Amino acid sequence: MSDTNVPTSEYRPQASEQPPTRTTSPREWVRLNLFNTWYNSLLTVVLAPLVGYVIYRALRFVFVTARWEIIEVNLTNFMVGTFPRGELWRVWGAIIILGLVIGLGLGVTSRASAETARARGVAAGTSWSLVARRAAPALLLLVALVVFVRTATPLLLLAAALAVAAGGYVAGRWIPPQHRRWMHIAVVAGLAGSYVVMTQFGGVNLAHWGGLMLTVFLAVGGIALAFPVGIIVALGRRSKLPAIRVVSMLYIELIRGLPLIALLYMGWLILPFLLPIGFPTPGRTWRALIVLLVFTAAYVAEIVRGGLQSIPKGQYEAAQALGLPAWKMMRLVILPQALRNVIPALVGQFISLFKDTSLVLLIALTDLLGVARRVTQQPEFLGQGLHAESLLFVSFIYWVGSYWMSRESQRMEQRLGLGER
Repeated sequence: MSDTNVPTSEYRPQASEQPPTRTTSPREWVRLNLFNTWYNSLLTVVLAPLVGYVIYRALRFVFVTARWEIIEVNLTNFMVGTFPRGELWRVWGAIIILGLVIGLGLGVTSRASAETARARGVAAGTSWSLVARRAAPALLLLVALVVFVRTATPLLLLAAALAVAAGGYVAGRWIPPQHRRWMHIAVVAGLAGSYVVMTQFGGVNLAHWGGLMLTVFLAVGGIALAFPVGIIVALGRRSKLPAIRVVSMLYIELIRGLPLIALLYMGWLILPFLLPIGFPTPGRTWRALIVLLVFTAAYVAEIVRGGLQSIPKGQYEAAQALGLPAWKMMRLVILPQALRNVIPALVGQFISLFKDTSLVLLIALTDLLGVARRVTQQPEFLGQGLHAESLLFVSFIYWVGSYWMSRESQRMEQRLGLGER
């Protein structure tokens, strides 16, 4: 007789038991992708010299002919605009606080990812290598900025911020799993602390913010506020109450039918006349942020509505069979699946918002693009044709930000198994 009481344990594959990964040599990759058919071979032969020439001209401009002294002289203007130079310690204080929060977040997420990989029997890379890959765009931008630094003080402060971020990363990896759920509170506290350091206790008004600092403030603020507002409007459009549904639908269709430039001008010129008498008029920066919030929330609402429609009816029925009330069913079952399905579209909209912040130049805000325009009008650089250098520098910063968000979106899709069966 067989012994049916023999204890069994769940089998988990080890990293060494995973199927080998097939590697392709560069020569084989070229043959499979560039010379696999006669017409692809013809296109490769024709376009390769043209692409090579364009790359050569671009590299020659960047490393030989470009006059980057306009960036060296105005690097502080590109970073903070007209921010008072005597108050720059506030900027560095905020950077150090954000560095600590980012380090904690990376430490917590990398530890959680490693534990999940081990539980599934998948070989995980070393923690520092994972962080290096995730932070590669930011490190690339830092290297590009360091090249133009002319004094030692910013380098020392930057090294201090990086050291704090590294310390936060190490501390984040030691946070027990039961306490990781409080990480979002630490993020909010870090953002609030940075804002307090910048603006309170004799701080600097938002009217004096500019450059990359203003661009990041508008982008992060717009994304953080538009996301929850868009979800609420999307749920309102699917509401069974006619008044809420009609108001949500009118908001979405009206805002999506107007160009962002028109909304920015309306917020700049018309909004003060619409406010009640005695009501404080928001500054130009706050008006721009409100317009970006209203504009982006309408698109986020439509994206989330599409995600809600993609959920099968069986999910609603299963949640109802478990006796979940409507708000719990939406929060625990429906909405997480809907957001998971529309991650690419949401990130694409956030990237668009990040680039659309350059339009605030039209309402007299000195953002990153506004600084690039003004520095070429300085007496020492006027009429020297240095627009290409300043615009290329700004374009590189926008590309780094957009590329980083795109890569994080792809990692999130892989972690959630989006597109897999």
